[in-house]
Amino acid sequence: SGTKQQEIVVSRGKILELLRPDPNTGKVHTLLTVEVFGVIRSLMAFRLTGGTKDYIVVGSDSGRIVILEYQPSKNVFEKIHQETFGKSGCRRIVPGQYLAVDPKGRAVMISAIEKQKLVYILNRDAAARLTISSPLEAHKANTLVYHVVGVDVGFENPMFACLEMDYE
Repeated sequence: SGTKQQEIVVSRGKILELLRPDPNTGKVHTLLTVEVFGVIRSLMAFRLTGGTKDYIVVGSDSGRIVILEYQPSKNVFEKIHQETFGKSGCRRIVPGQYLAVDPKGRAVMISAIEKQKLVYILNRDAAARLTISSPLEAHKANTLVYHVVGVDVGFENPMFACLEMDYE
């Protein structure tokens, strides 16, 4: 919400929850619960360079990547951007299972269990709104992916590390 308070986003299958811990009592309060029409496969938060607010990137079984922003005045997740990249359903070659964000918030990688990986460059337009590029393909044939992570390289080009296994 950009209020300099700690907030936690949790995925419970098809439910997305925003939680806020109370520092006085130690309890966690639910701010928002939203049911999505699908299965949330991956979820990460990121902040654009120089920004004060975190965004949420969601990979689901819809074959899309969605970027959400929490609006505290309306108490809703607002869809900032949605990009379609594959067929619907939890398939092994459709990206959505693994998600990684560059630590500086400049790029997002979304990966399938097998072969396919896509990288989206994140930026701002003239009105300071979040923009997302067309996907850059980083596919590698005959590989199984176990995990994907964004590597902190300072302000060099964004880099991602993938734990993979060849199965030829």
